[in-house]
Amino acid sequence: MIWTAGFRTAVLSPYEQLQFSEPRSFVDQTVRQVLHLAGGGQALRLRLTNRYGRTPLTIGAATVGVGGELVALTVGAAERWVVPAGEEAVTDPVDLPVTAGTDLVVSLYLPERTGLATHSHKPAEVARIAAGNQVRQAVLPGAEQVEARFYISGVDVLTPPGTAIAVAFGDSWFEGVGTTTSANHRSVDFLNRRLRRGWVVNQGIAGNRLLRDGVGEHALARFDRDVLSVPAVTHVLVHFGINDLGLPTMLGEPPVTAAALVDGFRALADRAHGAGLRIVAGTIGPFAGAGPEISTPQGLATRREVNDWIRTTDAFDAVFDVARAVANPDAPDHIHPALDSGDGMHLNDRGAEAMAAAVNLDDLAL
Repeated sequence: MIWTAGFRTAVLSPYEQLQFSEPRSFVDQTVRQVLHLAGGGQALRLRLTNRYGRTPLTIGAATVGVGGELVALTVGAAERWVVPAGEEAVTDPVDLPVTAGTDLVVSLYLPERTGLATHSHKPAEVARIAAGNQVRQAVLPGAEQVEARFYISGVDVLTPPGTAIAVAFGDSWFEGVGTTTSANHRSVDFLNRRLRRGWVVNQGIAGNRLLRDGVGEHALARFDRDVLSVPAVTHVLVHFGINDLGLPTMLGEPPVTAAALVDGFRALADRAHGAGLRIVAGTIGPFAGAGPEISTPQGLATRREVNDWIRTTDAFDAVFDVARAVANPDAPDHIHPALDSGDGMHLNDRGAEAMAAAVNLDDLAL
């Protein structure tokens, strides 16, 4: 048996200028979070991160459960532990068999002032926050609900050798912005439901870019941490480009060129191949309906040029043409109205399903 990734979420610094949520801190509070597992195994262990924290993170108590069963989480057999600033902790293994699609409930009691939290800012799932130590309570009446995930970076599951893992590495079209919160209708969720063996873990960050930091470190900077560090990874799917093309106008930056994006995609491919991974690239999705601050004629023309290159290059092992799969055939720079979340830039549930359907399963061998 080997440990491999059953769940992953890319985390952000609370000190970055986030567009979707405000950073949070906690003291004498319980934070309860649901983790939708991509794959299962005979046992599990949780990964907790204080990567961007500036003070030590004290976990006063923690539990994990499926349904009504709650099991204590420990580190070094201790129910209370500290994660130093800038570091990560891995819990002791828990004998709790889980399957793909399991909703794992994790509760963390944070007794001491945490400082601003390392977090995932748009996970299409809510965290529940309640006063005091309530990790053993079945329900948290009156709990505050916020869309974010705090301190959790992954769940490892114990599986047979040879389990194949792909990483969905990209932006909000993987993370799930625009899909129904708490419904597990992200494109990666739909893709996992199609797989015959193995699974895909989600490392999408809404607002993330291929070439430049902003909402999270840019793709080339976080590739080692968010792709290569995933145990048993064999494939990486990538979808980047919308934020590289749309955010510069909003932020007063010079527009990105097609040549720069092509160079960035080539660098990703080289990194993946150098690590022995197969890389499957998505064409850049349509975003003409997002409004003039994001969707410019120059940006849309660059998108078309880069997409033509993605479709014809031999830099990748395969391509999934999400742009054509979700485009309005009468206006291809726009998302099809039936697949648009309503903001012209993100997919709704049906759109996320169409994105997943664009992936040829033979290209993943999962």
